[in-house]
Amino acid sequence: MQVYCSQQHLNNGSNRFCTHCGEPLPLPVGQIVHNRYRVIRQLGQGGFGRTYLAEDKNQSQQQCVLKEFAPQVQEKQDLQKAKELFEREASVLKKLQHPQIPRFHSSLQEKLGGKDFFFLVQDYIDGDNYYQLLEQRQSQGKAFSEEEVLTLLQNILPVLSYLHSRDVVHRDISPDNLIWRRADNLPVLIDFGGVKQLPASQGLWMTRLGVNHTLLGKKGYAPEEQLRQGKAFFSSDLYSLAVTSLVLLTGKEPQHLYDSYQGLWLWGKEIKVSPKLETVLKKMLAYKPSDRYQNAAQVLKDLPSSATVKSANPYVTKIKTMIAAPGVRRTQAIASKFHSKTQLAVQKIPMPVWLRPFAVSFVGTSVVVVTVAGTWTLVNAALQGISSISLPEISLPKFPESGKPAAKPVSDKGTSRIAQILNRRQQLEIPEGFFIQMADKIFYTKKPELQRRSLTSEPEDAALRDEWYGIAEDLLQKLEQANLSSASRRQLGGYSQRDYDIWRQQAQAGQFGKYTISQLNKDTYAKFDQLFPGQERGKLNQQTYGQIWYAIAADQVSKVQSSNQ
Repeated sequence: MQVYCSQQHLNNGSNRFCTHCGEPLPLPVGQIVHNRYRVIRQLGQGGFGRTYLAEDKNQSQQQCVLKEFAPQVQEKQDLQKAKELFEREASVLKKLQHPQIPRFHSSLQEKLGGKDFFFLVQDYIDGDNYYQLLEQRQSQGKAFSEEEVLTLLQNILPVLSYLHSRDVVHRDISPDNLIWRRADNLPVLIDFGGVKQLPASQGLWMTRLGVNHTLLGKKGYAPEEQLRQGKAFFSSDLYSLAVTSLVLLTGKEPQHLYDSYQGLWLWGKEIKVSPKLETVLKKMLAYKPSDRYQNAAQVLKDLPSSATVKSANPYVTKIKTMIAAPGVRRTQAIASKFHSKTQLAVQKIPMPVWLRPFAVSFVGTSVVVVTVAGTWTLVNAALQGISSISLPEISLPKFPESGKPAAKPVSDKGTSRIAQILNRRQQLEIPEGFFIQMADKIFYTKKPELQRRSLTSEPEDAALRDEWYGIAEDLLQKLEQANLSSASRRQLGGYSQRDYDIWRQQAQAGQFGKYTISQLNKDTYAKFDQLFPGQERGKLNQQTYGQIWYAIAADQVSKVQSSNQ
């Protein structure tokens, strides 16, 4: 098999470095590293190598991240220096034990293709990075609201505080190095390729490989002292985090938010936030490190409360509902407080994937349903669905204590049916957020007259509930018929145009052999059209049908790559 480097130089597939420019070449799908880790796919690429999703053969195929450290060096002393840097990084990562930092597993040295490769093995975080989330918002003409960015800051600053307390500076904070974890909706700080432990007497660490000085950090996100001088302070991370916040708030890259000629951020023009948050961000972005906050705790202290910020973006994606189950009477009392006003709130607020059409039924009366049916598993699954769908944390308004009596619970038959749907979805490992969003999309397309209201648990909505159940069951059947791999099913809801762009680049570089991007489109549509006839090509909704199209294409790409090994 022949492969190309990023400079389009042709290489033999057995090579690990480009014979023309020395660039490390990607590991093929299926490659076994250290007789243990099998490469599933490439996740990303940085200055020192690539990261791969892999499965651990010794841990029941548990997924992990395999991070390659393969600097372009020729001289023996440079390779030794690279190894020292790798070992230094590994030693730092071993000390980091924080739930919002991927857990370090091991460090490896492997000889592949006659060359020495170093690898770090870490936890795989299931979720989208914030750059992907921003792209999804922009496709809908939106960006992150101020409230959402405040929530991010409140959740990630303690992580920086932890890092800095161990004299560690990340040095590469940006939207694509923060992942929103689906399991608990918390941001996770990833890609510690630039992390270095500060020497006791210095505020910098410069990497020297060969004759080149490598200064870590992304242009626009990293402060001047880091990019030009290689200096890194705790306040350097705070600067990068502030730039990340501005990018999420505006949907624009840093170069469009900063006047480099005058050395000024465009406050009030491109950047519009509340006065209090503006004050905090300005201090984080001060040119001189000494003028910035010196630690994350100081920023947290000055941050405005998210409750005091009026969100400019009504994109509701998470509703927290605290529910206890002390008994039927207590349960009915809780439900009665919420049900009567939930209907009105649902009609006024754009609902996320799970909460239409069943927002009222599950927020207002889900406990009653579960108490009657005796199925705690169902409410747990429902609440997980509600709380693990998407990034922002915007709660429903508080309702008055008084209200109408709780609605009658749906029948045991209805409860059993939706429990079966949820269990079947879980067995297929299809993300619940994507699945419910897609079922809702199909339902409301068929019933456009219901767009302004949600279904209730009342008897008059029984036929509509049954119709939604039928749509959900049919969707599960279609996804089973698609015969997608487990990896592709788990990724549903997380694909984007970026995946397609990567496939196109790989095809153009000859990594698929004679297989072209046109052939990929043809084969993918052939399978997709059988499952969903009538969907107009080129106009698929990127959050629903488009996700299935991407999943089919991803499996086809994996098949082609395997056949070309």
